[in-house]
Amino acid sequence: MTPRVVGTAAELRSLARAGERAVVMTMGALHEGHAALVRAARDRVGPQGQVVVTVFVNPLQFGAGEDLERYPRTLEADLEVAGKEGADVVFAPSAAEVYPGGEPRVRIAAGPAGAVLEGASRPGHFDGMLTVVAKLLHLTAPDAAFFGQKDAQQLALVRRMVRDLDFPVEIVAVPTVREDDGLALSSRNRYLSGPERALGLALSRALRAGERAVPQGPAAVLAAARRVLDAAAEEGLDVDYAALADPEGFTVLTDEDWQGDAVLAVAARAGTTRLIDNVPLHFGAER
Repeated sequence: MTPRVVGTAAELRSLARAGERAVVMTMGALHEGHAALVRAARDRVGPQGQVVVTVFVNPLQFGAGEDLERYPRTLEADLEVAGKEGADVVFAPSAAEVYPGGEPRVRIAAGPAGAVLEGASRPGHFDGMLTVVAKLLHLTAPDAAFFGQKDAQQLALVRRMVRDLDFPVEIVAVPTVREDDGLALSSRNRYLSGPERALGLALSRALRAGERAVPQGPAAVLAAARRVLDAAAEEGLDVDYAALADPEGFTVLTDEDWQGDAVLAVAARAGTTRLIDNVPLHFGAER
């Protein structure tokens, strides 16, 4: 099935809809991780519902020196992936359509949870992300929106925005999709050389090491993950962080006696490519 392509808000508003509408927001360069989101959305709304995939490289979430210009733009290939997985519509607007007056003067502020971990390394990134997500939620008016667990901090912030600002939409998380060697799928993986990819695999190895240490508590989890990353750093991996965070507010956890859910999050650069990954954990009695 070839999805219908629309590029303007007016076209989007004119679409007939029956049943529920689900949206999957992307910046294009679709891969199996995105495909899993589209499949989950299709399953949710059923044959009578409508799945909308947005493809928009949002300039607001790229900082100085980041890869806005070289970010892959592969709309024709994206249409094939979206159609194969059951998307009905691809909304692929221009920057002028999304931001008709230029960069918006009024934006969504991510707050304290947007200033740690990824937010500390990429100032303003989450403000830009939330601003475009808010706009796209208004434009697409979905019943449910699907986001990947791989971007756990983004997921937490979107959920918080929806809750705090009363957006009438359900946010659905879909588990991280990995390549056969364990590397979390990302549009940026295509930038990695062979040796850089080998370095990048330290992130998933660190997460697995952390998972195995859960019975020993949070401090042991961090120590296990950092041992793996430290070894890779000696080979050239530029490690940014390994941290435990509260999955709701994404507050960095420092309590060695923490009980409950947590996210072990890691980030590093392999060459010039920034990689992030995470795994959800639970400390204490089984739920």
